[in-house]
This record gives sequence, structure tokens and C-alpha cells, in this order.
Amino acid sequence: MNNHEIDYKLHGDDMQFVEVELDPRETVVAEAGSLMMMEDGISMETIFGDGSNSSSSTGIMGKLMGAGKRMLTGESLFMTTFTNNGSGKKHVYFASPYPGKIIPMDLSEMGGKIICQKDAFLAAAKGVSVGIEFQRKVGAGFFGGEGFIMQKLEGDGLAFVHAGGTIHKKHLQPGEVLRVDTGCLVAMTKEVDYNIEMVPGVKTALFGGEGLFFATLRGPGTVWIQSLPFSRLASRVFAAAPQTPGGGSKGEGSLAGGLFDLLGGK
Repeated sequence: MNNHEIDYKLHGDDMQFVEVELDPRETVVAEAGSLMMMEDGISMETIFGDGSNSSSSTGIMGKLMGAGKRMLTGESLFMTTFTNNGSGKKHVYFASPYPGKIIPMDLSEMGGKIICQKDAFLAAAKGVSVGIEFQRKVGAGFFGGEGFIMQKLEGDGLAFVHAGGTIHKKHLQPGEVLRVDTGCLVAMTKEVDYNIEMVPGVKTALFGGEGLFFATLRGPGTVWIQSLPFSRLASRVFAAAPQTPGGGSKGEGSLAGGLFDLLGGK
């Protein structure tokens, strides 16, 4: 691998953004829409696929395959590169799309590979490959919801992963088993053995308010767990939103809503 070596600094607590420092000609690759701001002298370019050395070396077919895999994870076919074309150090900033934490991961210290949730990747040094990690038991995966399609980040550079709520990093001992809600699993090292399993006892799953599937993780290895998956937050917000027959919503107890009602509004 020949990843660019970038420096960084995290800002904030629960709504973080990362400041990436680029030396001249250094490049960072990011998901579309993650840019917060950048200094003068940095050029942007939209690329097909992830821009890794592995995809460029195989030509257009390699790029098509890489982009096709990204489509399976629900991500865009394109990514954006940010390159320092100036003479001195420049800075570019990326922000999380929802409240949570940004986790910096040095892939050279993690065996060159990390497996993460399909929407967790934020940015990485150029040369890091972003692909898809197929679940071994496809049948269970299709019914496992969020936990099925996972991304893999490969290389020896620095990558940034974001997650919701509070992040818990847990080191699993050999043979140690951890069962996690599929939406709460953020990332894991490549040596962790994982599977999607159905919750035993259908009545427990249906009436207990939990999902029908969970991720079973077996050590050794390291896993990162998030306390508030965005899908869970979004479903609670949607369920709590006041609904009207016309599909709109009114602010509960608001002055505008009260005046609207007094004037005969429906």
C-alpha cells in the first residue's frame, strides 16, 4: 500500500468535526456531502469509486466494480478528493452528518483492514480502499436489516469513521462472545468472527420491542459500539411527530398553531 500520511485534530464533543492537515500534494478522500470548510489552495475533484491504488491499477473495469460495490452499501457512486496544491500546509474540515463521535483509525495498526457499518465511513487518506464485506450466511443477512451489509476499509493509512451517541470500545478475548443490536455495531477488526442470528423466541422479539436479529461477535478482536444509531433516532422522531390528515404537522402548543385554529384553519 502507498497511502498518504495525513495529520488531524478532532474538535467538539457530541457534534464533532475533524480538521485534516495536508502537506503539499497530499490528498484526502471523503464521502460526498461531508465537507465543512477548507482553506485556499485546496482543490476538489469528484472521482468514480474510492480513488484507491487497487482500483486504479485495474483500469475502468476495476473502477466500475468498486463503484458497483458502493451502490450495494447504499452509498454514492462517486467520492470527493481534496488535494493541497499550495506550497505550505493547508487544512480541510469534515463534519459528522448527525450527533455523535468521530473515530480515527490507523489501519496500519489494525492489520490493514477494518469492517464497519455501511454508512459509517467519513473520510480517509488517499489510498485507503472502501469496499463491501459480504456476510457469509446470505439468507440470514437479508433478514438481518442494518447489520447485513458492512463496509471494509483496507490499506495502511488513516481513516475516520463516525457513529451516533456515545462510543464504547471493547476488546474481546479469544472465544469471548458479545451479542449486539445490529444497528449498534459500528466497526470491528478483521479477526473478529461475526454472524447475524435470529433472536430465540419469536414472542420475545415481537412483544419486547427489540429487533428480530442481532449480531453475534466472537473474539479475539476489538469492536466499537454506538449507543444511538441514527435509524433508531429517526424512527423515534418520526413516531413522535404530530400528523394531520393532510400529511402536514402542527407545532404542539405553539402560538401560530393556536391562531391558525381560531381562524378556522384545518
